[in-house]
Amino acid sequence: MRRALRSLLALVVLLAAAGTAGRTAVASETAPSADIRERLLSIPGMRLIEEKPYPGYRFLVLDYTQPVDHRNPDRGTFRQRLTVLHKAVDRPTVFHTSGYHVSTTPGRREPTQIVDGNQVSLEHRFFTPSRPNPADWSTLDIRQAADDQHRLFTALKPIYPRKWLATGGSKGGMTATYYERFHPGDMDGVVAYVAPNDVVDREDSAYDRFFATVGTAECRARLEGVQREALVRRESLKRRYAEHAAREGYTFGTIGGLDRAYEAVVLDYLWGFWQYGSVEDCAAVPADAERAGDDAIWESVDSHSGFAFYTDQMLAPYTPYFYQAGTQLGSPDIRFPHIEREYVRYGYQPPRHFVPREIPMRFRPGAMRDVDRWVRHHAHRMLFVNGENDPWGAEPFRLGPGARDSHVLTAPGMNHGADVAGLAPKERALATARILDWAGVAPARVRADPETARPLASYDGRLDRREPRREAVLRP
Repeated sequence: MRRALRSLLALVVLLAAAGTAGRTAVASETAPSADIRERLLSIPGMRLIEEKPYPGYRFLVLDYTQPVDHRNPDRGTFRQRLTVLHKAVDRPTVFHTSGYHVSTTPGRREPTQIVDGNQVSLEHRFFTPSRPNPADWSTLDIRQAADDQHRLFTALKPIYPRKWLATGGSKGGMTATYYERFHPGDMDGVVAYVAPNDVVDREDSAYDRFFATVGTAECRARLEGVQREALVRRESLKRRYAEHAAREGYTFGTIGGLDRAYEAVVLDYLWGFWQYGSVEDCAAVPADAERAGDDAIWESVDSHSGFAFYTDQMLAPYTPYFYQAGTQLGSPDIRFPHIEREYVRYGYQPPRHFVPREIPMRFRPGAMRDVDRWVRHHAHRMLFVNGENDPWGAEPFRLGPGARDSHVLTAPGMNHGADVAGLAPKERALATARILDWAGVAPARVRADPETARPLASYDGRLDRREPRREAVLRP
């Protein structure tokens, strides 16, 4: 009897959550001329939060009922937030995820501009408000997130029947790659920007080699000087840090105290500079750190790594990221030969230190090895774009002999904001041509001569802003 009730409950949850594929298809195909809002809301489990006007588009903020556990659907449901930037049902669609929260402001990712298409953006599970309640953290893994995307794609495909591309930057690029690994039949192409690939979590020497050679010797010396001086003046600058925290109401329970937080911020300084900065920005770094005032040292460190980040208040929104880093994704561990023997007490702290202790964590080393092996041997129509001066690019995805119509390209001099537009001219044309072809919208001139490839949509200063976000440093 218990087994029968369990099976019945699972069926009821699935039907209530999203109906069946057949019902979704009927709801979409029986009224192809209906208003897009009506068509989207005809999907069982889809709910409108708000619609915002934007010239030439419809922009809708929605949420969608998803199983907490796709492998055990009787464990309940949660509502996952998404947005739809609607152009036309006869245009290709770009499926975007940041790997974090979803923005509720209209915005267009670079592939969306290139193909002049629609864009669906999905919030990653466990980033509020897309978090199950109660939160069973064991259901936050790369397969569950891929299944979220697959299920939403299956519901939307009858409405948007043209080609689909998956994309994302940083953790979003990782997420798009994992989606392709687990559901390789869904997308017609993948464009993954600045996506790190930490195959062996314990082996991080690639980062040490990166920091030993990035930029110029003069720039590296300036940065190391400021970092060293921030630790030499640890006690005096910590008093300033404590006063700043008291004014802002910051606390340090998760990381284990202000001293640990202070060192973590200082050790992030080099990473933060190169993640978002450039050699040209070195001019603003104190050239003689020993003679610089406390204000100059504080402001330089704060501007590139952020004294607020390791507070409880700033860590909390990123608990899902650090949980994933500490259970599957891996995280960097770099060395500091110029300071570590004299001044470093804790070193690069692992993700466990940034997640509340009541949340259990266990690292599973096989997850990234599986994805890396799959990309090397099975990648098909995948494009990876990296930045030459981006620390996260020290461990990139690589292609093997089994990859087909796939590319790994590096934008010269660019950081964690690298994109197709920043590639060298021939590689930019190649990437643009492949994206247009995968989306099924390559003009005849591009098919004849890929070097003529250009984005189909004109640049829009409001929709196409692609500055890197500065919310956290050790976060892809």
